[in-house]
Amino acid sequence: MPGPEALDDLLDAAAAALEEGEPEEALARADEAVARSPRSVPALHLRAAALAALDRLDDAAEAYERALERGRDDPELLAGAADFHLNVLADEDTGRERAERALELARRGSRAARKLDDPDLAADLAYLEGAALDQLGRADEALVRLEEAARAAPDRVEILLEQAFALYELSRLDEARAVLLRAEALDRKDPWVHHQLGLVAERQGDAAEAARRFARARKLAPEEFPEPVSLTHEAFDAAVEAALERLPEPVRRYLSNVAITVEDLPQDDDLRGSDPPLSPAILGLFRGAPWGQKASMDPWSHFPSSIVLYQKNLERFARSREELIEEIGVTLVHEVGHFLGLDEEELWERGLD
Repeated sequence: MPGPEALDDLLDAAAAALEEGEPEEALARADEAVARSPRSVPALHLRAAALAALDRLDDAAEAYERALERGRDDPELLAGAADFHLNVLADEDTGRERAERALELARRGSRAARKLDDPDLAADLAYLEGAALDQLGRADEALVRLEEAARAAPDRVEILLEQAFALYELSRLDEARAVLLRAEALDRKDPWVHHQLGLVAERQGDAAEAARRFARARKLAPEEFPEPVSLTHEAFDAAVEAALERLPEPVRRYLSNVAITVEDLPQDDDLRGSDPPLSPAILGLFRGAPWGQKASMDPWSHFPSSIVLYQKNLERFARSREELIEEIGVTLVHEVGHFLGLDEEELWERGLD
């Protein structure tokens, strides 16, 4: 039977092949390592990572679960599995569940990593926790972990980007810009740095700087940042009217005294009326007391009920005119759900998030 050196050589070869962008070679070496040592957590981890790199996602998910059965408290495996769920598997249909799973794995990894003297691994896991919390809309909690990650690894652009995103989500725009400028100094060609600087400039009212940053991001990564879909205000209003007509007649009757308007972007008061603030990327907002309820302590509840849709955010969200028209309808139904008294969890359960 081969000795441990042979297994170590296979593991090193698999890791090197992954690093060099040769996932098929990595999988072959990892498979051989698993055949020789079926309980080896590093071998099982490398096999899962190689399958993910080959875009064999179902196989990779199964391989990660098999590895986690053996290495439940292995922080490197937990970091790899969290990253897989957060950045590889997540999509529109399963993004929330995947982010929750990633958060669980990253937190387990962070607990396990406290026993080790490995600041890079600790930074990885804190970053993954923060990124998962950001995806779950919990930017205030995310920021705590991301600041910790940035202190441990101050020169990692992806950590600074996620930290800036959390600050942006909390409407702490000057701080977000400062972090992004640090990231830009590290990598002037990162398209996400320019895109996020554009978002900050847009919120701060600097249209020229926003346009310059968005154009730079689009030039660097045209597939990730295509030219936004754009409708005239008249065409957008017509799409809203058409979406209203598609609502059931009893719901339209309830909406008879609800103003439905379109604005380019949320106002600061829109966002800071909640604690923590609402995301600047919100697609729509319901203001007022839900139907049939008395006014509450909500600052908007004493005003006549209204629904507002944010045109620039919706246009940026969509990748085609057809998708934009569809999302206008989805967003309108979402806000009507709030008017009818449904909270975010209830809307998510009904597929209206």
